[in-house]
Amino acid sequence: MGLEATSHSRGYFLSQAKYASDLLSHVGLIDYKIASTPLEVNVKFSPTYSTPLTDAKLHRQLVGSLVYLTVTRPDVAYALHFVSQFMAALCTTHYPAVLWFLCYIKGSLFKALYLPYNSSLELKAYSYSDWDEDSTDRCSTNGYCFFLDDSLISWCSKKQNVATHSSTKAEYWALTDTALEFL
Repeated sequence: MGLEATSHSRGYFLSQAKYASDLLSHVGLIDYKIASTPLEVNVKFSPTYSTPLTDAKLHRQLVGSLVYLTVTRPDVAYALHFVSQFMAALCTTHYPAVLWFLCYIKGSLFKALYLPYNSSLELKAYSYSDWDEDSTDRCSTNGYCFFLDDSLISWCSKKQNVATHSSTKAEYWALTDTALEFL
């Protein structure tokens, strides 16, 4: 499955370093520079601002492979959501964003999930909403994560179905999604 578990004096580390390295080799990004962020700062995309991508097969394969990588890399879930939201109408500006994303993965190959041996079994939940951030449809993106003690056990990032007219309502929907997932 591409998961590597490493035992440490205080717990386990789960990573997918080999899987990510194999993906970088497949694409030919071994000699590329690393990126310090999963997305370029202040990047904005639209399905109408650019020339349509003629061969989108590799792009779709890469995004699909990156989705699997989020099993141990919740830090990239939002960025992956961002680059995958235009899959139905890919443009020439979208593919470089995936390459940038892969350059970030290259620079952070050995990031891993930490699962400590002695957990207090205290469940914590956090939710987030970025109200009116997407200029194409004005829908907010919700996110939530669940921790068991200090270990991340579940997370999600998704676009809301409708545009809300206030930040309070967007936060309410994010909190509702988090509570429903908990139940």
